[in-house]
Amino acid sequence: MFEMPLTPSPRNKTGARAASRRRFARSVPAVCTAALAALLAGCSVTPEPLAKDHLRLRVDRNLAGLTEGQEPVGGEITLYEAMARALKYNLDYKVAMMEEAVRGQELDRTRFDMLPQLVANAGYNSRSNDSGASSRSLLSGRQSLEPSTSVERQTTAADLSLSWDVLDFGVSYARAKQAADQRLISLESRRKVAARMVEDVRTAYWRAVSAERLIAKLTQLSGDVTSALGDSEEIARRRTASPLAALTYQRDLIDVERQIQALQRELVIAKAQLAALMNLTPGTEFRLSLPERTALSTDFCLSGEAMIRTALENRSELRDIAYRLRINEQDGTVALLRNLPSLRAFIGANYDSNSYLYNNNWSGVGVRASWNVLSLFRYPADKRVIQAQTEWLGERERALTMAVMTQVHVSRAQFAFARQSLVTASRYTQVQTGINDQIRSAFKAKQEGRQRLIREEMNGLLAEVRYDLAYADMQNAFANVYSSIGLDSFTPEVSSRDSVRDLASGLQRLWQSRQDVTGVTSAAACTASS
Repeated sequence: MFEMPLTPSPRNKTGARAASRRRFARSVPAVCTAALAALLAGCSVTPEPLAKDHLRLRVDRNLAGLTEGQEPVGGEITLYEAMARALKYNLDYKVAMMEEAVRGQELDRTRFDMLPQLVANAGYNSRSNDSGASSRSLLSGRQSLEPSTSVERQTTAADLSLSWDVLDFGVSYARAKQAADQRLISLESRRKVAARMVEDVRTAYWRAVSAERLIAKLTQLSGDVTSALGDSEEIARRRTASPLAALTYQRDLIDVERQIQALQRELVIAKAQLAALMNLTPGTEFRLSLPERTALSTDFCLSGEAMIRTALENRSELRDIAYRLRINEQDGTVALLRNLPSLRAFIGANYDSNSYLYNNNWSGVGVRASWNVLSLFRYPADKRVIQAQTEWLGERERALTMAVMTQVHVSRAQFAFARQSLVTASRYTQVQTGINDQIRSAFKAKQEGRQRLIREEMNGLLAEVRYDLAYADMQNAFANVYSSIGLDSFTPEVSSRDSVRDLASGLQRLWQSRQDVTGVTSAAACTASS
């Protein structure tokens, strides 16, 4: 009687494997085609422009968010309230503050990179048949063991491991220090924006004050010029005067009208610029406090040399370079650490549901060292790049040092010239006021004509405008001196979280300590500033 063998013969087994490989080979093109079609379908993207309704909603949201949460304007706005509103609501300054906040969040995130890694893994595996294996004798070439398996068809595995790489910790620590310097760089950027904004507010405020004082007079004078032009044209038609005299008179009047229009344009724009700096919606009506025109003390608390040294210590541009040099030094540390061997220690717990295992749960601990020897060839190139960046930053620092010293010197000279121009404008205004009084008296006595009266009225108004503009220039030059030496526009105890009133009071105390008020002596101001 013939008995079938319990185990398949090697020939039958080889044939079955060959047939299986042929079936697999035939199925590969179909699977690859289906996968490629699915991939192409998933990667095809059709441009979708924003819908009009979506654009309208964005516009409405942006307009509503421009002045959301702002204190309403009430009463007359002083210089320090204008500064306070700019520091509290100006959107450019808010952008600088948000950038600093983002850098702070990035710094907090880098701290997690220095922690050890705690990794949990879990997985499930299933197959359609048993995973088995047999052995072949190296001497006879025959199968020495029958096929057997030590893995179940369905298994689950999980592990929890704690590892810590000394090299990764060093690199992460250097990166965290760089992130800290990046935050300090954003702080210097915010200081620079605040100083520029306060300087712009001061200039726009005093020009807007000039507009408040003189715009009504300019409008009245413009009406007088228009009336005089009409009278002159009528005289020219009647030929009651010589044509050359009439045309000369009209030319003088048109020249006066042109000057009036230029002044009106300059003064009206100043108020709009001030509104933008305070983040007021264009067209918002507000009144300005009209302070008396008072001169500033010509004495500063610091000498020219002391101002230059203070500027070199406090200017945000130079501090920015110093922080970037520290960041570059950390790049050198990172480049060095990457060339050292990596040492990783780990400990973990493992689980496997495979019933063939003798121990389904076990713990492991170990240390692994690795070293990419080829990184040694890259280190000289990294070192040259870092050295070149250091030299470049050093040259920038020297160039900025010279620029800052020049700016301090120029700002002091500009303030001196602005003071001198203000004195000259004041004397000119006094003389012109006396001339106007004489011309008015002569016009009433019919000893002077209307042409002379209008011309002198215009000269008087121009004298007032020039005095106000000279005073605004002096105020701007005064602020520019403190901006050039890098002193902050506000102190740490002055916070944008305060109300507008409290913030304005803090700013007023600060700038009064810098002699921005009549009656503050130089000694008192120096004591307050120090």
